[in-house]
This record gives sequence, structure tokens and C-alpha cells, in this order.
Amino acid sequence: MKNLPCRPHDLLFLRLPDRFTTGAGEAWPEWLDAAWLTQAPLVVRREAAPGSLLPVGARGLTRSQRCKGYVQRDAVARCVTPEMLARLHLRAVRSGECQSDLPPLRALAAMTPRLKDLGLAWGPTGGAGFYLASGLPVLRADSDLDLLVRAPEPLPAWIIDRLLRLQEQQCRVDIQVDTGRGGFALNEYARGGRVLLKTAHGPVLVADPWRMADAQREAA
Repeated sequence: MKNLPCRPHDLLFLRLPDRFTTGAGEAWPEWLDAAWLTQAPLVVRREAAPGSLLPVGARGLTRSQRCKGYVQRDAVARCVTPEMLARLHLRAVRSGECQSDLPPLRALAAMTPRLKDLGLAWGPTGGAGFYLASGLPVLRADSDLDLLVRAPEPLPAWIIDRLLRLQEQQCRVDIQVDTGRGGFALNEYARGGRVLLKTAHGPVLVADPWRMADAQREAA
């Protein structure tokens, strides 16, 4: 998959798990091994990586088990996007197959039909996305629900209001908006003022996250 068009938050399943590297010549942490990487996906990070390398992160079963690194594109067997997970979950909700007692998944089931009605490109990320893609038990009762909304153009005020209202769930919901050039927290944007835009070249403070020229001036 040399021409794999990977974006931040996509999940990558490897066919060659030994191609994962920390990038600093350091050994893998004790919890991470090739057996784990045959079943657990890597998440694409927001970083400018050279050549054929993809910036990724590995995660284990606990919050403390995280490891940044890189993987060669030709080591990737399959890419799962947040949008793909949203479509799969919507089908599960409609068929009645979604029967979880975990608050993040109950909240996702409640939000999924209403998010679809907004006509947005969106999907679960974080622990919920990792669980839905792999089935590995990384979610807990106190886990947050992380969602990604793709918005290459500024979102109308009524859409922002709907999204904010949808966050009123039985667990904490964190919606990240991806403009295609960076990502920011919806709640921070709704409060007004400058927002922290995460880009491939680092975080910058901007007045308008859809205007990259502003981001460049702030970073200078």
C-alpha cells in the first residue's frame, strides 16, 4: 500500500509488524511486541514525516501504554478511517446489534443517527474507534468518547450549535474538527477567541482555524 492516502486518526493494521520503529533507535516498551501489533492497529499522528514513513502511535490496554513511532507504508495491510467506523456503527445501531453497557458506546449509539442527519463526514476516534476497529478491550466506564468531524470549509453556526448540544451525554464527549490542514477542539472554538490548531508542523494559535495564513503568522 505504497500510495496509501493516510490522514491523522486513521487506524492502520500491519502485515509486517516488525517495521514499526520508535524513530530514535530506542527499544519497544515492554507491553509492545509483534504479537500485539498483529491485532492492534496503529493510529496515524499529525506530523510531517519523511519519504515512505508514516507517523503513528501504538497503544496498549491502559492509558499509560502509549508509544510514538513510524512505520513504512509498505508494511500496512489495511487502513480503517473514522468515517468507515461511523458507517459500521450506524448499521449496528439500526439492526439492534449494538448492545453495550459502556457509557461511551451508549453515547455513540445515541449520537450516530443525529450526526448522520447533519450531513457531515465524521467518525469515532480514540478508545472508541480503536475498540470498534479491533475489538480489543481498551474502553472503560469512565472513558471519554472522542469524535472527529471533517470540515474543509467553516461550519455554519447552526451546525456548531447542534454539535455542542449533542455532546450532552452520559460521558464526556470531545469533538475535534479537522480542516484538512489542522485540527482543533470544538469546545475551544465555541468559547471564542483564538484556538489551538494542531498541524503537521506543530501547534499554533489562530483566530480562524480555516485560514492557514493566520496560522503561519502566529507560528512565526
